[in-house]
Amino acid sequence: MLSVSNLSIQFGKRVLFDNVNTSFNNGNCYGIIGANGAGKSTFLKILSGKTDPTSGHVHLEPGKRMSVLDQDHTIYDENTVLETVIMGNMSLFDIKKEIDFLYENYSDENAEKIGALQVKFEEMDGWNAESNAASLLSNLGVKESIHQTKMTDIDPKLKVRVLLAKSLFGDPDVLIMDEPTNDLDYETITWLEDYLANFDSCIIVVSHDRHFLDSVCTHISDIDFGKINHYSGNYTFWYESSQLAARQRAQQNKKAEEKKKELEEFIARFSANVAKSKQATSRKKMIEKLNIHEIKPSSRRYPAIIFEREREAGDQILNIQDLSKSVENELLFSKIHLNLAKGDKVLLYSKDSRATTNFYQIITENINSDSGEFKWGVTTNHSYLPVDNNNFFTKNISLVDWLRNWAKTEEEREEVYLRGFLGKMIFSGEEALKKCTVLSGGEKVRCMISKMMMKKGNVLILDEPTNHLDLESITAFNNSLNRFKGTVLFSTHDHQFAKTIANRIVELTPKGVIDRYMKFDEYMNDDKIKEIRTSMYTLS
Repeated sequence: MLSVSNLSIQFGKRVLFDNVNTSFNNGNCYGIIGANGAGKSTFLKILSGKTDPTSGHVHLEPGKRMSVLDQDHTIYDENTVLETVIMGNMSLFDIKKEIDFLYENYSDENAEKIGALQVKFEEMDGWNAESNAASLLSNLGVKESIHQTKMTDIDPKLKVRVLLAKSLFGDPDVLIMDEPTNDLDYETITWLEDYLANFDSCIIVVSHDRHFLDSVCTHISDIDFGKINHYSGNYTFWYESSQLAARQRAQQNKKAEEKKKELEEFIARFSANVAKSKQATSRKKMIEKLNIHEIKPSSRRYPAIIFEREREAGDQILNIQDLSKSVENELLFSKIHLNLAKGDKVLLYSKDSRATTNFYQIITENINSDSGEFKWGVTTNHSYLPVDNNNFFTKNISLVDWLRNWAKTEEEREEVYLRGFLGKMIFSGEEALKKCTVLSGGEKVRCMISKMMMKKGNVLILDEPTNHLDLESITAFNNSLNRFKGTVLFSTHDHQFAKTIANRIVELTPKGVIDRYMKFDEYMNDDKIKEIRTSMYTLS
């Protein structure tokens, strides 16, 4: 379907890809993974023809159509929403445009041309193009009332959805997507997962959303040391199997037969889990193709995220009475009554992310509420990761000096201790001397996590903690929070985070709070709760 031959790309002295030969086949979904800077997005640009390689070439099977999720949100500003979606199949769009032009300039000669074009148009299912485009838009949460609106006049977050619909339109033979779940809500992502899980064509995707990768991928394509290796299975299988392989490599004395048996048992367990998931569709028979010899240790570096508590909290954690907050005369939440229990791991959820952020800002005493009060237990020590951390990195000092600000003992103030601490968060060697003002978004979050670990709080407050992080850091963070014995209050768009950490869901709405001790998926799929949620957001 799509093949890459002798592909190399080099920027100055840095070699990103070296003589890569691989192919992507019909009916498979490939999740492209790799460490930050490995070249995931660059590789997608090469595949789509937007970037030229240093050498080698990309070959698309003749007669096949490729569709790419656009990252430039301004290209189609002068087109209507509906037109933009149909432009996902440019050949179809051009024929439609030509037919419309010929009708406007109707003549006997043009009538003949119209007839010939209409035959092609019908073969391409052109008569259903507008209704198909409208259906995609509707499923992606774009209301019919704006279908004829110009792209320049719609909300930027809606543009993301329109461009996603454009990439899906007309069932392309090859679909290439870079971070397709960005700025999408839970319901829309769930729809997209289901849609792609039953997509018959070839999909190549880069995403930091592990649940998305698990739901749609039949293969993981790992970029490492300038090469790309395909592994059967989804992200969780790749991660767990690579960890198992690493442990086995360390067990030099273990017999080959024992290792083989361990791998086979692992595959059997994974097969049982897949059979129960929505991934068990006709085209998701990846388990049948799994080969234990494929499984290799990963060279990935995972940060050592370990949250320790200075002391154990008592039974009184946080009590909230009648809390409310509005922003610019818009009510975010009201009548919030909440009592956190010791050891709760609470997913704080709202359809409006401003609600959760303002809630955290209130309980950490950074802003005031409109009404109500809250009280922390006397034994609590909370540590907060805000969604916007830029104010913490304004001084032009090294990471060592930055982290020293939160040291509590003389030992912790020592450079050796601080550098060791930063090393655990993959700031090794000279990287620990980087200036705060030049850090990437992901590096800033890793620094904030270091700060939280030093504080040793027994209550963790996390506002979109996975933002800007790579898959390795997200996975390590997730595992650490699962092990943490204290109380966690967090908000996230990361489905895997939500479903594996939270034992309690608290939803903030304009009409009060919905509070349930249940898992995230169970909460979102409960019909009675769906009715309650609808009524709580309906302002009358």
